[in-house]
Amino acid sequence: MTDSVIEDLKGDESWRLFRIISEFTEGFDKLANIGFAISIFGSARTRPGDLYYEKTVELASRLAKERFAIISGGGPGIMEAANRGAADNGAISVGLNIELPREQHWNKYQNLSLDFRYFFARKVMFVKYSMGYVCMPGGFGTLDEFFESLTLVQTGKIYHMPVVLFGTDFWGGLLDWMKERLLSYGTISEEDFELITLTDDIDEVVEVMNNRRRVKLEKIERAKQEQAGVPIPGRGHDV
Repeated sequence: MTDSVIEDLKGDESWRLFRIISEFTEGFDKLANIGFAISIFGSARTRPGDLYYEKTVELASRLAKERFAIISGGGPGIMEAANRGAADNGAISVGLNIELPREQHWNKYQNLSLDFRYFFARKVMFVKYSMGYVCMPGGFGTLDEFFESLTLVQTGKIYHMPVVLFGTDFWGGLLDWMKERLLSYGTISEEDFELITLTDDIDEVVEVMNNRRRVKLEKIERAKQEQAGVPIPGRGHDV
């Protein structure tokens, strides 16, 4: 390889770095004020009329009425259903779009859209601005988001957030395998399953997310009081 080719490659890497920084910067700027948000993941191949498409619309609608923003991957299928339920009920409907060779085209139900070239920059936005995850039936991408969120919560790299698997028929076998293999081999602990909620009940999902928001609001208020030097009941306070 000639020196000139090597220099060209170095130049490409430098410009790639600038593109990565620009994706982070735009994401931080646009998402900074969306408030409490729930990310909903699932297959791009699910079509309107499918059980889980319609359940996703219903779930996103319910969460929107509870004043949550909804974040999806911006594409068709479950992502479209999530954005649709949010947009139809006046909520912030975020689409984190990604350039893919197939399956991905932007759905029309986004009222706040960002475009990404890099998966890892997009993943940061999901984690940073979501208060909870809901995984509907999906493929590799959904599995990726599910296991990454579990890893981050389990290792304490992010604050605890609810991770919901919606669809016992779809997800139950995976959890059975995890208990049969991972737990029996000692690679995870029994308490790790407390990080996961498996359900078919939309009411339960809404309750889980409302409870988590309530805890976060209490922590925020406690932090404000501590910063202001206000005594907090049940805790010592220096006079």
